[in-house]
Amino acid sequence: MKFTLQATDSQSKARAGLIETAHGTIETPIFMPVGTAGTVKAVHQHELVDAVKAQIILGNTYHLYLRPGLDVIQAAGGLHRFNSWLGPILTDSGGYQVYSLTEVRKIKEEGVTFRSHIDGSKHLFTPENVMDTQRIIGADIIMAFDECTPYPCDYHYARRSLDMTHRWLQRCCDRFDATDPLYGYEQALFPIVQGSVYRDLREKSAETIAEFGRDGNAIGGLSVGEPAEEMYAMTEVVCDILPTEKPRYLMGVGTPINILENIALGIDMFDCVMPTRNARNGMLFTKNGIINIKNKKWEADFTPIDADSDLLADRVYTKAYLRHLIRSQEILGAQIASLHNLHFYLWLVREARKHIQAGDFREWKNKMTTQLGEKL
Repeated sequence: MKFTLQATDSQSKARAGLIETAHGTIETPIFMPVGTAGTVKAVHQHELVDAVKAQIILGNTYHLYLRPGLDVIQAAGGLHRFNSWLGPILTDSGGYQVYSLTEVRKIKEEGVTFRSHIDGSKHLFTPENVMDTQRIIGADIIMAFDECTPYPCDYHYARRSLDMTHRWLQRCCDRFDATDPLYGYEQALFPIVQGSVYRDLREKSAETIAEFGRDGNAIGGLSVGEPAEEMYAMTEVVCDILPTEKPRYLMGVGTPINILENIALGIDMFDCVMPTRNARNGMLFTKNGIINIKNKKWEADFTPIDADSDLLADRVYTKAYLRHLIRSQEILGAQIASLHNLHFYLWLVREARKHIQAGDFREWKNKMTTQLGEKL
């Protein structure tokens, strides 16, 4: 993997760059649609390319490990061949999913024992076998195994957890470096900065992660319930320490406003289930604000969902029609709304990139953030 920094905004820390992988080049800043179980919900792969203009998608180690299972994925030749997505893929290590299984998991130095949410069967994730699992899945970018602390989190617990995450990172790197990719192309390993909302812990973690010198770095444990101001403060602390010549990935973030504010702090990569999950519940993101398409005000609104969008150039769906589909729980409603939201998120980061390169990002960002939170 290769990262090239192309431009930096003069009035903020926003960056534009290129990430080159075996499955294609990614223009940053970038938003990555979440394909947890090998699919971005309700969206065909060709739509991700042609309509959404996605450049990279996510898979999740925990979910893919449980179903369809590693034997199936390896027999297929890796996730790219299994799901027919030809572009880059990033896999989360499963640390966040294990974190969310509070009642059915036990964390020890060896790793995490947990019970499947599918059938209750017992499993163990260790730094070593998570690296092996991600080798089998075959993502271009794979994540280190970490513990994601909750919010709020006691300082002493956060410190102990952070130290263990760093020990796990060393084990991840040792295993990764001792093994080879399975499908004829290189994979990159990203460590994850943790430390809850404690400045000294975040600084310690960022310094430690930077010393490992991997191809890129991630920031985890944010967007887990803390106020946005805390998220921005921790992101700024970490970005000031992480090396400028490596891409920075803020995991699980977030709203359109969150994305723009964190781009301004120096983040290059984002992912979040929000555009698709909220779409299925009738929430649409637009450059002028947020639409709850279930509201009665859209019942007889026969204007396009987004008049400026080039998403469906040959077929215009109206707000009234989408409202009808969502309220009727028609599958097509989830599909159209998901396509719309993902298209908007990818449009937003492309526009951010253009303004970074043009040198007027901060002015544009400030204007956009006042619009994006409006409820229409």
